[in-house]
Amino acid sequence: MDKFYDIVNEIIEKVNGFLWGPTIISIMLGIGFILTLFTGFFQVTHFGESIKTTIGGMFNKKKITKKGALSPYQALTTALAGTLGTGNITGVATAIVSGGPGAIFWMWVSSFFGMITKYAEVALAVKYRETNAKGEYTGGPMYYIQNGLKCKPLAVIFAVFCTFTSFGIGNMVQANSASEALYTGFSINKIVSGTLIAIITAFVMLGGVKRIGKVTEKVVPYMAAFYIFAGILVLIVNFRVIPYAFSLIFSHAFGFRAAAGGVLGYTVSTAMRFGIARGIFTNEAGLGSAPIAHAAADTDNPVKQGMWGIFEVFFDTIVMCTLTALIILTSGLWDSGLDGSALTIAAFSKAIGSFSSMFIAISTTLFAFATIISWSYYGEKSLEYLFKERQDTQIAKAIKTYRIVYIILITVGSSLNLTLIWGISDVLNGLTMIPNLIALILLSPQVIVMTLKYRK
Repeated sequence: MDKFYDIVNEIIEKVNGFLWGPTIISIMLGIGFILTLFTGFFQVTHFGESIKTTIGGMFNKKKITKKGALSPYQALTTALAGTLGTGNITGVATAIVSGGPGAIFWMWVSSFFGMITKYAEVALAVKYRETNAKGEYTGGPMYYIQNGLKCKPLAVIFAVFCTFTSFGIGNMVQANSASEALYTGFSINKIVSGTLIAIITAFVMLGGVKRIGKVTEKVVPYMAAFYIFAGILVLIVNFRVIPYAFSLIFSHAFGFRAAAGGVLGYTVSTAMRFGIARGIFTNEAGLGSAPIAHAAADTDNPVKQGMWGIFEVFFDTIVMCTLTALIILTSGLWDSGLDGSALTIAAFSKAIGSFSSMFIAISTTLFAFATIISWSYYGEKSLEYLFKERQDTQIAKAIKTYRIVYIILITVGSSLNLTLIWGISDVLNGLTMIPNLIALILLSPQVIVMTLKYRK
């Protein structure tokens, strides 16, 4: 079995080497750069308006007028539920261990351009969405690829990849991290915790997008506040070494520490690869998943809804991921040999005591659960697109089958090898991202025109 894992991991590593190599990374950053330049640095100049729109939306209980739609705030929390996953806890730790502290700098770079990329995705999703047979909004990359690019085969490719991606990034990775954390914090058997999460997820999935929206708007703000509060306590304890943590990030990002050893290129490229890959894993900018949730928003202004996407990436990566990174780096344990949630737990424990393992277990489980239910919606909508020209009974049967498989994989994923799951998720992320990036390149002029009209 060990030999089998080694062979599979080697294959996955080679595929990821291409998908997350210089070419794809350059294209992704290039799209963000072009949109940033031609929209007049929209994510910077309208950042204040974005904050006002999103934070203000938390207190705006506007009545929803469209059947099966979400409020703009519920669309944000559903999308944030998908992005604020275990990537903020486990993914950051993995990025630091695999790519060094410099990976965090490249996370920041990817998030800066990711803000405008996510904005573009959301705006296009709202512009090109459709109304399904139930009278509900349905949209996302598959719809703006078909209706905007007029390229249905590419839309089908995206929908297929997104369906499979939901089983990896949105399901097994999250279940695995949650079960590992619950085992570490409370000694709960991994299969037991995975089964419990699967049962609760099944209940939420049966209620459709409305129940998902109601759950995420209540869970997401509190789970984020809970984690931020504890994180700030750790940084207060470690405040003297915060400047040193930042020096580690910048020195490793540009390979200053490795230059004398003659491995400068490898160090920088590795930091870039893992920083950008993990940044995309957590904020999903360019991946095309979150726009599926935003397309269900009860709004008629693509640009306004796009601003929620700007805030989404900022909060997820600049705030939450940076908080975790500083906790790990100020602990001095980043090169201790620990990885994943175990490293984050150790960093918390060193500062505020052993009870922090229980705190991380709770936080990780909440983050994972929120992501799992959000990605179940993405997968369903992708499958609905693939079967939309079939009879209603066939669509219902396909979705029912999808839900059964999705629930089973939560339990299966809770006990699988972590390294293997992360590798598969990176492959699926890359495959899903490619058709979406093609669409963003070709539809970027429309985004620029929409944005400039709004600015005027």
